[in-house]
Amino acid sequence: MTATTENNPNENNHQDTAGTEQICGCPETYPDWDDKDIDLGNHCVLSQSIPTFFHMPLSYNTYQKKQAVEIDNLELTEKWPGFIMTKMGMLRGRMMRPLEDSQSPGRHVEYLPCPFMIRGKLHPGDVGTVKTSLGEMQMKMVGDGLHPKELYLCYVTCPRCEEKKGGPKILLARRWLESSGLKRQAAKKQARNNSPV
Repeated sequence: MTATTENNPNENNHQDTAGTEQICGCPETYPDWDDKDIDLGNHCVLSQSIPTFFHMPLSYNTYQKKQAVEIDNLELTEKWPGFIMTKMGMLRGRMMRPLEDSQSPGRHVEYLPCPFMIRGKLHPGDVGTVKTSLGEMQMKMVGDGLHPKELYLCYVTCPRCEEKKGGPKILLARRWLESSGLKRQAAKKQARNNSPV
């Protein structure tokens, strides 16, 4: 999984106040998607393409701040303020912030296609240990007859706030499509496991 090479982009997302105080940009609340399948189809999001280099975001904090300014200027309402779904690619990635329904003409405001099925998993660790959770997640999805697609990393803590939030956490959101072939394989495996010896 390429996501294991990425640094936490929120780690340096802070600002100085009164010369000393530092505030991170992590969300205070986030969706309860752990071990759940959620359809985000037709959900409103603020979506913006970002540059990446071999799955590493470039100028992540700059785009994060631009999104925050755009949300304020367009008077948009985030479902979970500060919560960002980040997809990484070789040269391009995408940042999405779930919004309340909006008819805003903003060019980055869009509605996700329907269906847009994701499975969530809350990883109790930082990006350096995420490979194990990703592997478990993918095996379970294939076993359920689902074809894993793109992965979204949702940082809910950073080194500046993880202690008060019970340790580092990353919410993994993996989009999936139903696969008739995988479903048949899963059914055959289940039948073999249930057959008497």
